[in-house]
Amino acid sequence: MLCYNSIGIKILHRYFGIEGDYVPKKILLVEDEKHIARFVELELQHEGYDVTVAFEGREGLSLATTDAFDVLLLDVMLPGINGIEICRRIRTQSQVPIILITARDAVMDRVAGLDAGADDYIVKPFAIEELLARIRTILRRATTQEPANSECLSLRDIEIDIAAYEVFVQGNKLDLTKTEYDLLKLLIEHKNRVCTREHILTSVWGYDTDIETNVVDVYIRHLRSKLPGDTNAYIETVRGVGYVMRE
Repeated sequence: MLCYNSIGIKILHRYFGIEGDYVPKKILLVEDEKHIARFVELELQHEGYDVTVAFEGREGLSLATTDAFDVLLLDVMLPGINGIEICRRIRTQSQVPIILITARDAVMDRVAGLDAGADDYIVKPFAIEELLARIRTILRRATTQEPANSECLSLRDIEIDIAAYEVFVQGNKLDLTKTEYDLLKLLIEHKNRVCTREHILTSVWGYDTDIETNVVDVYIRHLRSKLPGDTNAYIETVRGVGYVMRE
């Protein structure tokens, strides 16, 4: 498979007569380990992305709030302001897709990151191919629009206004991230049918099934924490298989 950087893509546009300038997607990478930051920066540039790098939390927050980016990659452990706090502050003014970079054993950081509004996370050490896949998926999801004639979905006392991307439970609006919204919508669309972890991973994240499925369990736990009632009041676990929402 051929791969072009942003310069190569511009040449292809001119060669094939495609009108308009190619505008690469802009990514902000905030990572204090400079050797990791440099490696990721080079790989992203090779894939055609316009990359800005910050090595400190305050600098990263300043860049994120003064410039327009398509994706933010935030390391959790940063000097100055950590990645979770950056995420929390950004979410007060923007829904830009955010991927957190966490340590392998930092489960609480992942949960805190989801609570702060992160859309996804990746665990160190990671394969660059996995990071690239997550970026492609999150960009695809960010630009996907629902059909204009979509109707509302409902299950018991949950209502989803698809056109407005809003969820109401017992008449109260539920504050969900894009990933949590997509996950809840998928389960309600398949109500009374068990969704396997692999199916959820492919449908919500767009990943191949060779990528670990425990990311699904993490998001299910967090989604449950935002729904009223007991843990299994809305989302039932089918042990060894997946999850289901029943009428």
